[in-house]
Amino acid sequence: MYDLKVIVIGAGIGGLTTGIALKQAGYQVKIYDRVQELRPAGAGISLWSNGVKVLNQLGLGRKMAAIGGEMNRMEYRSHRDQPLSKIDLQPLFQKVGQRPYPVARTDLQQMLLDAFLDEPSGSGEVHLGTKCTAVTQDESSATATFEDGSQATGDLIVGADGIRSVIREYVLDKALSLRYAGYVNWNGLVPADPALCEANNWVLYVGQSKRASMMPVGGDRFYYFFGVPTPIGSHTPPEDRREELAQHFADWPEPVQALIRTLDPLDSNRLEISDIDPPERLAKGRIAILGDAAHATTPTLGQGGCQAMEDAIVMANYLVTTNISVADALMRYEKDRKPRTANLTLKARQRTDTIYGKDETITQDWYNQLQHEQPDAVIGALEKIITGGPLR
Repeated sequence: MYDLKVIVIGAGIGGLTTGIALKQAGYQVKIYDRVQELRPAGAGISLWSNGVKVLNQLGLGRKMAAIGGEMNRMEYRSHRDQPLSKIDLQPLFQKVGQRPYPVARTDLQQMLLDAFLDEPSGSGEVHLGTKCTAVTQDESSATATFEDGSQATGDLIVGADGIRSVIREYVLDKALSLRYAGYVNWNGLVPADPALCEANNWVLYVGQSKRASMMPVGGDRFYYFFGVPTPIGSHTPPEDRREELAQHFADWPEPVQALIRTLDPLDSNRLEISDIDPPERLAKGRIAILGDAAHATTPTLGQGGCQAMEDAIVMANYLVTTNISVADALMRYEKDRKPRTANLTLKARQRTDTIYGKDETITQDWYNQLQHEQPDAVIGALEKIITGGPLR
């Protein structure tokens, strides 16, 4: 289809990637977001090879490599500093044809925003401070209504408005409750330091149904995260987060203690992690959802951002290569994406339960398994996830 006018609600990873792909198709794209300033939730993201391949296809591979970290190994250690497993990731890169890039979320979002605005094909605008409150459609168009009473009309609306999506409720004809995953994630960025983590290494300390991790991102920094099973509704002010983490990880190895001493609690994030059940639909007529709006997942597989990018490229492909109708193209997008995203959401949920001690026997079995797990098995599992998407 040609000359479409597209309304995208949400300027996160999924919304911006969608905007780039649709501008490259020659479409007129307007992106709206309720925030006054783009500030992503979380400090970093592990962008696995399937997500990087989407950026390669959009012509952004070099820019991604410039802001991403070089991660060559993955290492598990116990909370007593016992080596559990160390996996060279080079064989994975050879199998899938592309290395991953851990990256600071702000760097990734800024790169995508710049790419959207600079893309010479089509036309594009970004409107911040514009909260979508409702969407409607008829036989020829779809309209978004905003909190200030203004409206935007196009040939289709893409809901990329996150886990608390307004557009999802319209598509499903009902609200979908968030499901608390049972743990809190603290994360942020610190200067790279060999006292914390070996360069080009992703290290994960696990034990007591908790974990602490560091990985390299661009700018000579480490992205860190901690995870601890925590009752829902807990709250700690930023200035107390270092003490909170020190209590949770009091007897853990020195690199973890050094990380806690090094991090800036006022520049950290503390997130109660939730997901949603796989929805029955991803589209209704001229209106579709993608990214966290469609399949918000826990971060334990590192696939949230990657799946949003895959959504974007698949949706753009059907809009460009079919010509029956917008609704037909979005139906094909739904049929293509729903099985994969539902499967990964449930796999991530299962892995979350294993890591964070929903059944302590299963978690202990996993710790034991890590000591004997063959690298080929880990590489094979990662390869299956990466190559299950649209760009193999």
